[in-house]
Amino acid sequence: MRACRRWNSAGRAQGAGSRGPSTPKEEDQKGVRSVKNPIGTLLLLGSALAIHCSFAADTPTAGHPYSPWASTDFPTRVYFGDTHVHSGLSADAGGSGTRLMPEDAYRFARGEQVISNSGQPVKLRRPYDFFMITDHSDGMGLITDILNGAPNILADPAGREYHEAFLEGGATAQQAVMKLIAQFSQGQTPPALIYQPGNPAYRPVWERIMQAAEDYNDPHDFTTFIGFEWTSLVDGNNLHRNVIFRDGPALAGQIEPYTTYPPVGSRDPRDLWRWLATYEEKTGGRVTAIPHNGNLSNGMMFALQDDFAEGASYDKDYAATRQKWERLYEVTQLKGDGESHPRLSPDDEFADYENWDWGNLDLSQAKTPRMLPGEYARSGLKRGLELESSLGVNPFKFGMIGATDTHTGLSTVDDDNFFGKFKAYEPNPGRATHWARNNKETGLNYQGWVYSSAGLTALWATENTREALFDAMLRREAYATTGPRISVRFFAGWNFEDSDLLLPERARAGYAKGVPMGSDMKPRAEGAGAPRFLVYALRDPDGANLDRIQIVKGWLDADGRSREKVYDVAWSGGRKPGADGKLPPVGDTVDLSIPGWTNTIGAANLEAIWSDPAFDPEQRAFYYARVIEIPTPRWTAYDQVKFSLDLPGNIPLKTRERAYTSPIWYTP
Repeated sequence: MRACRRWNSAGRAQGAGSRGPSTPKEEDQKGVRSVKNPIGTLLLLGSALAIHCSFAADTPTAGHPYSPWASTDFPTRVYFGDTHVHSGLSADAGGSGTRLMPEDAYRFARGEQVISNSGQPVKLRRPYDFFMITDHSDGMGLITDILNGAPNILADPAGREYHEAFLEGGATAQQAVMKLIAQFSQGQTPPALIYQPGNPAYRPVWERIMQAAEDYNDPHDFTTFIGFEWTSLVDGNNLHRNVIFRDGPALAGQIEPYTTYPPVGSRDPRDLWRWLATYEEKTGGRVTAIPHNGNLSNGMMFALQDDFAEGASYDKDYAATRQKWERLYEVTQLKGDGESHPRLSPDDEFADYENWDWGNLDLSQAKTPRMLPGEYARSGLKRGLELESSLGVNPFKFGMIGATDTHTGLSTVDDDNFFGKFKAYEPNPGRATHWARNNKETGLNYQGWVYSSAGLTALWATENTREALFDAMLRREAYATTGPRISVRFFAGWNFEDSDLLLPERARAGYAKGVPMGSDMKPRAEGAGAPRFLVYALRDPDGANLDRIQIVKGWLDADGRSREKVYDVAWSGGRKPGADGKLPPVGDTVDLSIPGWTNTIGAANLEAIWSDPAFDPEQRAFYYARVIEIPTPRWTAYDQVKFSLDLPGNIPLKTRERAYTSPIWYTP
């Protein structure tokens, strides 16, 4: 190819003589311009050629477009949504007064104002990016028939009793719904009230749920998923899973939801996983399951033995199957936070956060300390390392997400806009001190103030579509927040440099040199040092500043026992760790009389390159990031001011919102 000569701004060829071009004399003849100066003509042609050659020389080669984002194959945006929401179609929601249906919940989640179940106008500050309804598969449609007095319900003594109780309303209806939940929890639901596949009323409800998701799905703007909650309870111990489809009604409609009542359903997670496999084999679609926060499982969520096989040890098949179908775990929600517990992590000053440790779901069995390791995410991850060392596969290899588990159809995670768990806990003066659960047989109970205004799922995805978001779930490029839309990146590699923090788009370095949250570290090269982590966080633009970023490490020591340590890696202000290695508190600007706070402390963003100072290349390990906000008012503080209350001193009025990333694993 002939090289193009460069031309200067005057139209001269570089290196040519100093003689300049004459001014061309032009005249119009019948609309055609002619140039009388041939030298000028040559120079004009030369200029045109120069421009053409310049563009030709600078044209990107194939595979390297000019736009740096045109060939980007990694996620550049984080999307926020809720993966656990109940409408009035769930028996416990409808039975407690929820009348909002899936269509109402979707309208609310995408930013529309709706009227709550208690008649109050409510609207989100910002719409969600994605959303799903996960009504209970057991009893789907039951409450509608009870409320309407369907013939099959009235023909059954228990059905008629429930119908009359719900018609009476008030405390009678509330007691009825608690009784219904208790019967289900103990596997004692009257036969006529067992709604599952095969019941004529079941299919229309499932079709309504699917169609609502399809009608409100708006790819790239507001994504909806088809889903349901598989509600396994073992003597009141909560082992629920939310089932989420990548597909639309054409595939999801080829089945009906899996339930827990035999012979159609089962409470054993193994049977759920078989059902998921059958769905994919039958339809060619994709599906996954996300376990419910395990703090009401009384130790069963991350048990070290198979409680559905008479306590037998897990085998490799169990571990591989669980890891395949349960890629994520719901670590925080309305019914408490499940990252860790002060009894399990006594050296962690932030472990005592929104913990629920009274008993199981229906409070039929009290909590004991030995149950706690089988309930919390960090201990579950540690147990996963222990099991992997013996089985060769880690059954508890999960990423972390948050959700609400609201039973009002209203997903509200802002403390100043919190509409509670059930209708009775929508804003009213008595909701904080109302007895939310009171088991008179065991003497266990709790009040409404224990509900937390949590949480959200954050997904790093290539676009806001079902396919891209679902794929982000499967690769565990996800994290949980307790409500704020904190943006967090977390990468691990072997050769990150401090200068990588100076890049305008640090994610490029993150993906090029390492792996993102939810991944396994790349193999360690011979002679390589300790892993290095690139982590950075940006506060919610409508929220509070950040106190610090921490990295939580879990590992197996030389004796095969799991250990943990929390490292402060980035923090705001000029604080320095004390002799005990701990940072001084960030401070507190909360004014409970308003209530409110100021962002005069903390930082809008934090970042760090951190290397593990105690790395042993022979030890299995996991790492995840935890981001802590400065103190802010809890929803109870807003209630105290809005309703002019003087709440009891045991009710917390402040909170430390946070985010938990999915872990990154190192395997020798």
